[in-house]
Amino acid sequence: MARAVVIGAGIGGLTAAVALQRRGWDVTVFERAASLEPVGSGLAVAANALKALDTIGAGDEIRKLSAVQGAGGVRRSDGRWLMRTSVEAASARNGGDSVVLLRRADLVDVLSSHLEPGTLRLNTEVSEVDPESGLVTLPDGPAEADLVVAADGIHSPVRSALFPGHPAPRYAGVTSWRVLIPAEGVPGQAYESWGRGKVFGVMPLAGGTSYCYATDTVPAGGGVGGGGGDQLAELRRLFGDWHSPIPELLAAASPEKVLRNDVHYLATPLPAMHRGRVALLGDAAHAMTPNMGQGACQAIEDAVVLAHVVGDGGRFTGGTGADGGSAVSPAGSGGPADGNGGNGGNDVLAGYTAARLERTSRIVARSAAICRVTRMRGPLAVRLRDTMMALSWRLAPSSVNGAMDEVFGWTPPSA
Repeated sequence: MARAVVIGAGIGGLTAAVALQRRGWDVTVFERAASLEPVGSGLAVAANALKALDTIGAGDEIRKLSAVQGAGGVRRSDGRWLMRTSVEAASARNGGDSVVLLRRADLVDVLSSHLEPGTLRLNTEVSEVDPESGLVTLPDGPAEADLVVAADGIHSPVRSALFPGHPAPRYAGVTSWRVLIPAEGVPGQAYESWGRGKVFGVMPLAGGTSYCYATDTVPAGGGVGGGGGDQLAELRRLFGDWHSPIPELLAAASPEKVLRNDVHYLATPLPAMHRGRVALLGDAAHAMTPNMGQGACQAIEDAVVLAHVVGDGGRFTGGTGADGGSAVSPAGSGGPADGNGGNGGNDVLAGYTAARLERTSRIVARSAAICRVTRMRGPLAVRLRDTMMALSWRLAPSSVNGAMDEVFGWTPPSA
């Protein structure tokens, strides 16, 4: 049986572990944190990711957690709708699926429940990875794997080691806040409200809770320092005069629930999403701004595609893939011979890069472009932006909806 090591127990890493185990791989997940305490409060699982989760038997469990109702879309800070749609319209366009908004912790729990006992090792940091041999360095000694999945986040040490000259993640120009707020009686509408350089989003979750997020256009470093009370006070200062129920939600928020971080993204695509025996996944491969709600979704896609590409773990012996080729680049094969960061030849992971790099690069660029639009501050530019959005929606709503078809219409590879 082939052995896989997954570095990082986030959404992408857990999905990859489940997907690989379902294909007969012996998988161990190493997570440096002492416990799985998800950061980020809430997230969106769109139709494309739900289809990916279906391949590991978790899609319907997530669908049951949906709390979105009625209309949603984009509003101005005074509450006027610029673009508006409904759950029913989105579902009709995406084969019966809309978006499920849920606590990150709930998705982690579902994925963890599908892991075989003993898969996850917490409080264990991988300090080094050899892409040629698959050797990973652990606190209690080395371990060798046929496949190493680096799902170690936006500031991935593995990515830096594999591609040392590649540009680091770039500051997107905005800082962000995230907070879970009790919201009994608040309509189950999901929407974003846009102002001058600022955004406030509301996502209804199951159990009478709202996940709220906000961004403001500030210099880098704006997300550093200040306790929860300071951050909540800043949110109330920035958004306290926006339309209802934003002030009411902020009035009900608890300071200790507020998270603040500057937003970074990988502006320059990697030359490949693999090297040797190592596959990069999720934020480690293509960190993006949150404007399309696709960060976790693309990590989930990565995971199921990777498992499909490497195939049946029971048919791997000594690094030989199910198709008779090398599961990974053989040790000592030298530098990149294919021009993409892989090692050429029968490199099975080249199929993973081929399947994922172009798609994720387009989504990263598109999300960053939306982020730039939200950063507009000048009154004239903001007025023009809002007018164009409203006109586009009123005159050609089908084309506005259709702009996301490429993203949501993705289907996972067949078994």
